[in-house]
Amino acid sequence: MKRTKNLPADPQDRRFTAPWERVFNKILTPFEEFIHNQTTGSIILMVCAVLALLLANSGWAAAYQAFIETPLSISIGSYTLAKSLHYWVNEGLMTLFFFVMGLEIKRAILVGELASPRLAALPIIAALGGMIVPALLYIAINVGHDTLRGWGIPMATDIAFAVGVMVLLGPRIPKSLVMFLVALAIVDDLGAVLVIAAFYTDHIILSSLAVAALLLSLLIVLNFGGIRHPLPYFLVTVALWFMLLDSGIHATIAGVLSAFAIPARPKYEPLRFSAHVRSLIDRFEAGSRRDKDILANDEQNAIARALEESAKMVRAPLQRLEHAFHLPVMLLVIPIFALTNAGVAIDADIFTAAFSHPLTLGIVAGLVAGKFIGIAGICWLALKLGIGQLPEHTQFRHIAGVGLLGGIGFTMSLFI
Repeated sequence: MKRTKNLPADPQDRRFTAPWERVFNKILTPFEEFIHNQTTGSIILMVCAVLALLLANSGWAAAYQAFIETPLSISIGSYTLAKSLHYWVNEGLMTLFFFVMGLEIKRAILVGELASPRLAALPIIAALGGMIVPALLYIAINVGHDTLRGWGIPMATDIAFAVGVMVLLGPRIPKSLVMFLVALAIVDDLGAVLVIAAFYTDHIILSSLAVAALLLSLLIVLNFGGIRHPLPYFLVTVALWFMLLDSGIHATIAGVLSAFAIPARPKYEPLRFSAHVRSLIDRFEAGSRRDKDILANDEQNAIARALEESAKMVRAPLQRLEHAFHLPVMLLVIPIFALTNAGVAIDADIFTAAFSHPLTLGIVAGLVAGKFIGIAGICWLALKLGIGQLPEHTQFRHIAGVGLLGGIGFTMSLFI
């Protein structure tokens, strides 16, 4: 087919691509596809978890422990915060994970899987059942033991692992079922965050908590004031993190709280954006000069920058930040968390004894039986009562499968 005379040349046309660039693209494209594949995060997470176990049970165990306990400090004037690398990963780096999770929860409530009450009912009910039943089973097994406080461990479903396993099953799984699992896991993780904040905090300093509340109010004021630049939100969130840390509440909660305050409305509505871009393109074409390269054409460079900025402004800050942080969190934050937390030394005698210990029995019963009964059982009951509806193209056996996948608990379980 001949190229239409009035259409601009395709930037990917071989005539406009240098030979080395074509070779580089051939190498880079499969790598980019792998990085953006939904299963990649799960694969890297599994590899890091196994690597941590191997290191903790090898001749490198002492070096591994010394590394994760490496002291790191932040000093501002006379104030010094000195903690181990392990602590900074759990309380600092994981704030990014909770931030992205908060963005996903907000988007799901506004326009996603949790936006429609009818569609949201079943995954919300399933998430509640999947949290309550495992906790009750754990408590029943650990009553009278000093391990009772671990009842929160089997409550949460790991989104990365569970969705990764489901995606590995390929086209045999309806897409709506993946969305159901994501919605369930989002509600599940929100519940886990609340449990961590309410029940796994040893002491609370009310003065610091009051300052944190003021900072959260400031984030809300920024939102309602129409501030869409991320820098003010970042600065206030850092201060919020320090105040929550000082208050005794897990500082990672700052990630979720700040995510809820991120604006979900763009600066430009689609129609206004289209009109603005057409105007800029007309000016760009009018500014073309045959005798000068674009490097020397200040007018066209200014218009190109305006086009780039306009393209950002038509997307809500929530969308932009979720897209910007999703891959770093999936490929770096969660694997680093696994690498520094999954290194459990396994002694043969202790390992054997663990299977008769109420802690192990409670976790296994909660994650295997509790999750299945809580998710599949409560969904069956809800459907019989006419509450909620099955996702499109799914049957109840699919929900039962989700009940089994819900028993994959890792990130939140290790965090607790």
